[in-house]
Amino acid sequence: MKKMILAALVALALPAWAQAPEQKAVAAKPAAIGKSAPKAKATARKATAKRHQDARHCLQQPSNDAIIRCAEEYL
Repeated sequence: MKKMILAALVALALPAWAQAPEQKAVAAKPAAIGKSAPKAKATARKATAKRHQDARHCLQQPSNDAIIRCAEEYL
């Protein structure tokens, strides 16, 4: 019984423990922004007319690069 409780506690604690270093890095980031932070790339794209169309035909392309180039038209 004690082994089951211990296993359950470890299983619940592992995800929280894995996130702790990431949170520290985020907390340190605002202090560095004021000095000389590089500008971030704009990843948002304007919605195109093709955005709502079906792009599954791109999956018939012979390589991953060709699939990506075809599918980017629909972003």
